[in-house]
Amino acid sequence: MSFLNTIYGWRTKVFVWIGLPVIAAIGLMLSVTDLAPAWEAKNGGGTPGTFTAVNEECGRRNCEWHGTFVATEGGAQRADVILYDAPDELTAGATAPALDSGARKGVFSTAGGSTYLLVTGLTVAGVAALVAWVWIIVRAIRNRRRATEPTAPPASFAPSA
Repeated sequence: MSFLNTIYGWRTKVFVWIGLPVIAAIGLMLSVTDLAPAWEAKNGGGTPGTFTAVNEECGRRNCEWHGTFVATEGGAQRADVILYDAPDELTAGATAPALDSGARKGVFSTAGGSTYLLVTGLTVAGVAALVAWVWIIVRAIRNRRRATEPTAPPASFAPSA
C-alpha cells in the first residue's frame, strides 16, 4: 500500500496540504537570509565594532537587546539592531564587542553563542518540509494519472477463425 493511500484522516490532510507549506514558508523566510551571516560570525568573520545597548525587549522565553552598532574601522553605524547571543551582564547604556556579518536585523556578540544553530535548524526544517510537500504532490499527481489511464484488454491466445 502506498504512503499516499494511507492519507485518509482530515488531520493528516490538513497537515499535508496546509501545515507543510506553512512550516516551509516560515522556516525559509525567517532563516535563509541569516544563515550565511550567522555562520560567518560564528567563524569570526564580519566587521568588528561595538554594540551599545539601548533597551531590552523580553518575551515569554527570552530577552533581546536592541541598540546601535558602530564599526571599529570606518565608523559605519547601524541603528536599532539586535545583539544576538548578548552577554548576560549587559545593561542599558553598556557596550559589548560585536561583529556585523550582514544579518537582516542584528549583529553578533564576539563572545559566541548558539544563534547559528537555531538559524540552521530553522533552515533545515523549512527545506525538509518543502521537499516532503513537493514529493507528496508529485506522488499524488502520478497516482491520479495511473488511475485514469485506460487499461489494455488482455491478450488472447485463442486461434482466430
